[in-house]
Amino acid sequence: MFLIVRHCFHVGECLGKLLSRLNRGGTLLQVALDFTKITDAVRVLSALIDLPIDVYEVGTPLIKSEGIKSIEIVRALVGNDKVVLADMKTADTAALEVELAYGAGADAMTVLASADNEVIYAALQKASELNVDIVVDTIGVSDIFKRIREMKAMNVKIVNIHIGIDVQKIRQITAADRLTVIREIVGTFSDMYIAVSGGIKAADVPGLLQAGVSIIIVGSAITKSGDPRKSAMEIINILKGVTNNY
Repeated sequence: MFLIVRHCFHVGECLGKLLSRLNRGGTLLQVALDFTKITDAVRVLSALIDLPIDVYEVGTPLIKSEGIKSIEIVRALVGNDKVVLADMKTADTAALEVELAYGAGADAMTVLASADNEVIYAALQKASELNVDIVVDTIGVSDIFKRIREMKAMNVKIVNIHIGIDVQKIRQITAADRLTVIREIVGTFSDMYIAVSGGIKAADVPGLLQAGVSIIIVGSAITKSGDPRKSAMEIINILKGVTNNY
């Protein structure tokens, strides 16, 4: 158990590790470990562990397949300096799932935007008690501007604009294809942090940077490539504007 409790006076007031990093400015790189076997996640992590990756995401398939212990393993491997996000995609029993993620060592976790407001509020409330950051995932939301406005009123700080894998496959679109909408969202909700995920590749990163997104989430373009380290460095170099190799 990782037991550091800091109580806040208002829901959403506390800054956890992820929000603290975001407040420093710049765009963060989040790598999604969307595996079903912890051995595969560990293999990829071993190639990335010393790179300047800001956030390691324990993917939903990994949590469902291997359980909460997958969060504990990733936490132990990456150390305390990196942000570990548990992609719980919580739709109910939010306080309980925040406690589970926190107890396993997560600094942040996801809640579905499509969940009831009571679920999101419960997540924010428990997260404020435990100094965990909540990322609200808009996957499946039709009226995204309306829903983000509602979340803003609830003091949500981080929103992920997410194009799911099934939608990518069937509609043949990725997050990069929604760049105009993403740019409008960033401009409209300038006091919130906007993350983007869904089929993002290195070639998409410059456009997302120009759009002003706060977190770029990359999964298979790194983790399923023939050389995860090389693929990660290509994106890191674009983000940092450097050409040196690690």
